[in-house]
Amino acid sequence: MTHPVIAGVDGSASSLEAVEVAAREAQLRDVPLRIVHAFGHRSAGGPSWSPADRGLEPMTHGMLARAEELAHTAAPGVDVTRSVVAGEAVEVLEIESRSASLAVTGSRGLSGFSGLLLGSTAVHLAAHGHCPLMVVRGRPDPAGPVVLAVDGSEAGAGAVEFAFTEAALRKAPLVAVHVWNTWSEHGYEGPGDPLNAMVADIDRLREAEQQLLDESVTAWQGKFPQVTVERRLVRSRVRQALIDAGRGAQLLVVGARGHGGFTGLLLGSVSQALLHHADCPVTVVRCEE
Repeated sequence: MTHPVIAGVDGSASSLEAVEVAAREAQLRDVPLRIVHAFGHRSAGGPSWSPADRGLEPMTHGMLARAEELAHTAAPGVDVTRSVVAGEAVEVLEIESRSASLAVTGSRGLSGFSGLLLGSTAVHLAAHGHCPLMVVRGRPDPAGPVVLAVDGSEAGAGAVEFAFTEAALRKAPLVAVHVWNTWSEHGYEGPGDPLNAMVADIDRLREAEQQLLDESVTAWQGKFPQVTVERRLVRSRVRQALIDAGRGAQLLVVGARGHGGFTGLLLGSVSQALLHHADCPVTVVRCEE
């Protein structure tokens, strides 16, 4: 069964940009593109709107026709389907993700996808979706690398596989970044200074973090020998270091949750910080349990 790339669209410039990116991703994977518009806005105490209400149907299908045109221009030859689905955007995308290889959305929206990066919606999709979620933002460098945030956790293994696959598809180098600090040894990150906290043997800790990075990527380098890999061990605060690493990149890939470099930080902190502040598109990969 061929799993399509899905793109959530609401007519905003951001969502239409996401359609173009999604079309190119579908072309790279040789799979179809499905353009989805969720229509389920409710007024206070009122029923859900329908695309057929108040002349909205022509407007909706006109918007989708424009999105399809952009998709064909961005990736000629890609098989494109489009649909209007009743329901709230987060619910619709979660359901659609069950049969998708990748979901792509813009960073801002007008209607069904408004607020995607504000609070619970992005957290919900990234934490509960059934495929990787790519949020199109920033100004990616088409000649830059794919950047992978490595944390060494089982949950982060999906992000490693996705990043290697994406680098191979794009014929791009991969930069595998593992951020560590003195909290890494104790499974904690919170108030205080992780760069100056006392550690009994800082050299031993650095060696352990290097080993974690090496073990996370070595096997995948064997599976993707065509991908040039740079291993980058960074002692710093996690979120800022990853934001810095994303500058000049094509794409930044991160797991939904993990440990090690991301000790104690779940989607609401590291991944959400990247979704808000990264200078390139961000893909959050959730490990299916």
